[in-house]
Amino acid sequence: MRKLLFLAGLLFTVSLSAQNWQVRLRGVAVQPNEKSEVSAIGGDVNISNSFIPELDFTYFFNKNFAAELILGTTKHDVVDEKSALGDVDLGSVWLLPPTLTLQYHFYPTKTLKPYVGAGLNYTLFYGVKSGAVKDVKYDNALGFALQAGVDYMLTDKYFLNFDIKKLFLKTDVDVDASNAVSGATSVPAKVNIDPLLIGFGVGMKF
Repeated sequence: MRKLLFLAGLLFTVSLSAQNWQVRLRGVAVQPNEKSEVSAIGGDVNISNSFIPELDFTYFFNKNFAAELILGTTKHDVVDEKSALGDVDLGSVWLLPPTLTLQYHFYPTKTLKPYVGAGLNYTLFYGVKSGAVKDVKYDNALGFALQAGVDYMLTDKYFLNFDIKKLFLKTDVDVDASNAVSGATSVPAKVNIDPLLIGFGVGMKF
C-alpha cells in the first residue's frame, strides 16, 4: 500500500511539473458601477475608483483550457449622495475579492494569445472606517466574474498582458446614522458594486 501511495504521489508530482503554469503581475484600474437602494434616508451610494497591483496564477489543463486564481485588494471611499440628510460620508472600506475563472485560450499567431473566461469571486469587506456615521457594516458576498484578455509573447518565457474583468457583486450594508442625526435608527441598504477592472502587466511561464 505504501508503495502504491508513493507511486501515486510521484505520478501526481510529475504531472504537475509537466503542465504549464503562468504568473502575472498587473496594475489594475478598479471602476465601480454602483447602484443602491437605501431605506429611510434614501440617496445614491457613490463608491470611488482606485488603482491597485494584482497578482494571478494560471494552471493549464491542456493547450486551450486553464484555471486562473486572481488576487488583489482595493480601498474605496463611500458617500451616500442626495439623501434626506444631504451627502453623508460613509467613510472607507477595503475589498478583498479572490476570483477563480475558467479560461479558453486561442492561438491565432505565435505572439498573440487571446483568452476569455468566466468564474466566481467571494468578496471580503474589511478595514471599515465609518466616516460621519457611527458604524457601517458590510456583508461578505459571492458573485460572478467575466474576463477577456490577451498575452503578447516577448520570448518563449516572458510576455505582456492586457486584461479586462467584470465582477457582479452585491452586498447588504447596515449604517448606524445616530452620529449624523438625532434619534436615527439603523439604516439598511442594498448596494450593487459591479466593478470593471482594466489591467496591464507582465507575465512569466514556468
